Amino acid sequence: MTPIWWFIFSVFVLGMLALDLGVFHRKAHVVKVREALTWTAIWVALALLFSLGIAMGYVGAYPEGLQQQASLEFLSGYVLEKSLSVDNVFVFALLFAYFKVPQLYQHRVLFWGILGALVMRAVFIFAGVALIERFHWILYIFGVILIVSGVKMWMSKDVEIDPATNPVLRLTRRLLPVSETMHGQDFFVRQGGKLMVTPLFVVLIFVEWSDLVFAVDSIPAVLAVSRDPFIVFTSNVFAILGLRSLYFALSGVMDRFHMLHYGLSAILAFVGVKMLIVDFYKVPIGISLAIITAILTVSVVTSFYIPPKKSEAAPEPDSGGAA
Repeated sequence: MTPIWWFIFSVFVLGMLALDLGVFHRKAHVVKVREALTWTAIWVALALLFSLGIAMGYVGAYPEGLQQQASLEFLSGYVLEKSLSVDNVFVFALLFAYFKVPQLYQHRVLFWGILGALVMRAVFIFAGVALIERFHWILYIFGVILIVSGVKMWMSKDVEIDPATNPVLRLTRRLLPVSETMHGQDFFVRQGGKLMVTPLFVVLIFVEWSDLVFAVDSIPAVLAVSRDPFIVFTSNVFAILGLRSLYFALSGVMDRFHMLHYGLSAILAFVGVKMLIVDFYKVPIGISLAIITAILTVSVVTSFYIPPKKSEAAPEPDSGGAA
């Protein structure tokens, strides 16, 4: 891919981030569901337009015979990354509840957290592509990692996550002076002449750490779909940039999609198997996209027809109404 397209896409991303922080969220406010759904639709529409632009030859300057293939790879990578990022929403909700982060400041944490995630993903992607090109056998390692991750995700459905026991929190408190209370949306505060980090900054560190952990699964998964750095990176960026709005749109109803966890596990296992058999049979990209979409659809639909276990169900109010 020519450098000009990397430059154009980088300018687009920086422009959207500046528009987000400098215009739409210049003042801290609680993101309502309607606003979140609107932005979710905008990001999905932009991703689809980008895919269409690749297919029609307006984006990426791919040879005519490779435009459709590149478009399908982008779309598959986007759907895959978007579906796997749903688990991030669970983690974000857990962190905000544990640290009692007011809704007013949650967008600021996610904005800077996702900005850092973009940098980490870029490093992971280029490193992954370089490793695969130099050491083909590493595909098998990635495949095994994905299958093991899928099995672990399937088995860990009812496992409770406690941030208090996380070594990242212990290390942060050991290395950095943390203030006892929030100070608005500030990450740093000076008390008694000493610079301290606020609990909001600790949450930001957790957000970055969680994305680092999820990237270990998601980047190899997307590399199973495409080894084109431009396709892998752009599909990741579109999925990540829409993650904030997805969180605010779904955080209150995640308990209704209790079967989605198993669907994501199956997707990881499928992509892992696809990597392991790549030298014997290369699954067509169209079939991969269809399988991933079908698994997601089945897991979402069955969530409405199969009632959750009592341990999975959200607590109901005394009146007996839905939570």
